Amino acid sequence: MKNRIKILFISIFAATLTGCTQSNSIEDAAQLITQQSLLSHIEVLSSDEFEGRAPASRGEELTVNYLVSELEQMGIAPGMPDGSYIQEFPLLGQQVDGSASHFTIYRNGNQVQNLSFGSDFMAWPSNEAEEVSIRNAELIYVGYGIQAPEFDWDDYKGVDVSGKVLVYKNSDPSHDPDIFEGDARLYYGRWSYKFEKAEEMGALGAIIIHTTPTAGYGWSVVESSWGRERFALKSGDEGNGTKPEFNAWFTEESSSALFEAAGLDLHEMLEAAADRDFYPVELNGIFLNVDMTATYSDMSSRNVIGKLEGRDRNLRDQYLIFSAHHDHLGIAPEPVNGDSIFNGAWDNASGTSSVLEVARALKEVEDQLRRTLLFMFVGAEEMGLLGSLYWAQNPTVHPGKVTANINLDSMQIFGESNDIVLVGYGRNTLTDVFRTHAEAAGRVVARDPQPEQGFFYRSDHFSYARIGIPAIYPNYGNDYIDKPENWVAITDSVRTANYHAVSDEINEYWDMAGMEADVRLILKAAFDIINRDEMMEWVPGDEFEAVRQQYLNEL
Repeated sequence: MKNRIKILFISIFAATLTGCTQSNSIEDAAQLITQQSLLSHIEVLSSDEFEGRAPASRGEELTVNYLVSELEQMGIAPGMPDGSYIQEFPLLGQQVDGSASHFTIYRNGNQVQNLSFGSDFMAWPSNEAEEVSIRNAELIYVGYGIQAPEFDWDDYKGVDVSGKVLVYKNSDPSHDPDIFEGDARLYYGRWSYKFEKAEEMGALGAIIIHTTPTAGYGWSVVESSWGRERFALKSGDEGNGTKPEFNAWFTEESSSALFEAAGLDLHEMLEAAADRDFYPVELNGIFLNVDMTATYSDMSSRNVIGKLEGRDRNLRDQYLIFSAHHDHLGIAPEPVNGDSIFNGAWDNASGTSSVLEVARALKEVEDQLRRTLLFMFVGAEEMGLLGSLYWAQNPTVHPGKVTANINLDSMQIFGESNDIVLVGYGRNTLTDVFRTHAEAAGRVVARDPQPEQGFFYRSDHFSYARIGIPAIYPNYGNDYIDKPENWVAITDSVRTANYHAVSDEINEYWDMAGMEADVRLILKAAFDIINRDEMMEWVPGDEFEAVRQQYLNEL
């Protein structure tokens, strides 16, 4: 009898021990991600209490504290080498005085137009200068302003444009599928490339012609984004004085008036830029006077980084980075219909919530993770991807040891869909992994339906890609399940109305079932990437393949 009792006790103890140590499956972990768990973070982060989560504000302080608290409660370790969660980075805030800023166009010494800040143009000093005063500046239209030897494309044709104001068409050539990837916008088509090129060419200033089709958004987005205090990573003294004196956007109407004063038709000039043989066009007889004043403030913003250690001794010093930006636009200078807080529920409390929930789920299967996870909640994305850019310039781990970045920004909030879009589809091997797990869920992976808008260069994954890390941006699908036939049109309208507006709040159109399904799919794809023998790669010939190889060679 005693032996039987002993055997029974050992059996029960062994069974209990097995039950205590048995790991959850990734399927079990995925079930922890629910509509309510996702929504709960969004409700907090997009509340009026968080004041729009602007960089260097009380709202950012509350946001950072919330993220650190959540990571600590989950058991996610600090991700900084010093044992903290916080990577602080210096910012320079710049506020242009619109009432004292004017662009005046002259023809043969006579004033033909005095442009107004905000309604006609947006501009800012680019050298951390408090005042800009330029007289009789010459202008030259350089088309797209692109130099791309791999496509045998040079818009400058050897013309010396130093000391002149360069006028650019936005975007890049899209008429030929064999160059610039056809309709898909490359970095050549981004406004940031134009300003960087103006600096390289020694220009006095740079003006981008805004049209809604070439920008991908209306003038109101330019006005709201650039009209408020803008931020940049603070440069050292040696960086001052090396850039053009100003950068600017002109409305389509202002641009038309500028070209008309020179005896040119704006739309004919925009069309001419698509020709490989385009030659820079001087705006003869036209001169520009520029007056601007700006004030500056030193401040800092913060990235929050958590870490979940891998268990494979051969792979745990390799990393998968999840990223989401935690910031938004803060408080509007003037209320809109009585509301002055840019709550940023969709952009990007939804992505921040998703990364938190992915971290919580992966913590449940941590004993099965071969590589290490870094969860990065980056700041100042709305000001030019500054938090992720700072990390890319000051990486806490070697970029060659990072297998991939999955960036979550503005998630699916309008219900389940049969598809999930990948911005960056086909550019690296992450596409294959996502396709496998989408098919297992009875879904399909779709290409970006608006490649001409260059979304690959408009969120934080771009900062990681620039240092060679294979990056992907999972985005919402459009093949909705059990929704009205006109649901895509409705949701497009809602997104457009709420983008960078005080109305970006949880509303009656939200259906969290789609976000739940997408985040669960992303989780499973990530689990696969973490545990594969091989690292992710760019496809041969991709623009980031060379820099990837450079970092791999350093290891």
